[in-house]
Amino acid sequence: MNCKRKMLLLISCVLYYVLLEYHLRDEVEELRLSDWFNPRKRPDVVTTTGWLAPVIWEGTFDRQVLEDYYGAQNLTVGLAVLAPGRIADQHLELFVRSASEHFMTGHRVVFYILVDAVRRRPHLQPGPLQTFQVFSVGGNGRDDFHLTHMKNLAAHIERHIQDEVDFLFSMTANRVFHNDFGVETLGTSVAQLHAWWYFKDTEDLPYERRPGSAACIPLGQGDFYYDGTVVGGTPLEMLNFINEYLDGVIRDKENGLNSTYERHLNKYFVIHKPSKLLSPEYSWDMALWPPGQVWLVKAAQCSQTGF
Repeated sequence: MNCKRKMLLLISCVLYYVLLEYHLRDEVEELRLSDWFNPRKRPDVVTTTGWLAPVIWEGTFDRQVLEDYYGAQNLTVGLAVLAPGRIADQHLELFVRSASEHFMTGHRVVFYILVDAVRRRPHLQPGPLQTFQVFSVGGNGRDDFHLTHMKNLAAHIERHIQDEVDFLFSMTANRVFHNDFGVETLGTSVAQLHAWWYFKDTEDLPYERRPGSAACIPLGQGDFYYDGTVVGGTPLEMLNFINEYLDGVIRDKENGLNSTYERHLNKYFVIHKPSKLLSPEYSWDMALWPPGQVWLVKAAQCSQTGF
């Protein structure tokens, strides 16, 4: 009888710890938006979209709550750096150095550096928790820079990136990180508000208006104008965006049209609403003097890209 009781007690303990593990796991997965995001702290700006996605401004989030949450998940974030031609020569090393200091500090980061010549790899050593992967991308000379790089990025996501990282950002290298670009930016689908167009009326936004284009956004539609130099999300969501962009380019060519990458991106986000928006603080333009609504510039880009 004693042996049976001991066995039952042992089984009960095992079941208890199994149930406790699932309970704790559920608690980690059930982080609510209200646990870390307080839109009322920034009444001077738009902090929530019509589809209830948060717009991340300085002062609206509790980073420590997010650090505790994501720290328990032991996540890895990928940063795909698009650095063609003179962009690599002029900006890549400073981009990587500043990102090493400010991008997702305290978490594992994989830098996927896409250049058109491996010799343009920055002469830097990765910091703790950071790794570099450098890829040389080709092109037929007729494709624009975004088309070439997005084709290559999609191929790398399919081959290995989707198995290496939990979240992925794609950025052009003509920017410098000035302050923490942290876990508050993570989400299934992340769009960057454009510094030039955030403070403009919707009817003035430079959407593609030609009805024959796959990127067309008719008058009266559209919510914001998104910056094509920053886009993020899960690897599969990024792959879905890139594939729709590439399909749109093909349809445009069949119709004798050629819209821009950024306009295709804006059309994608009209149809597939992003789950999180980043304020212009995360991609400010050095040519603009920050208005009072911009409390803290996280990263700043140069207007003259030299594509």
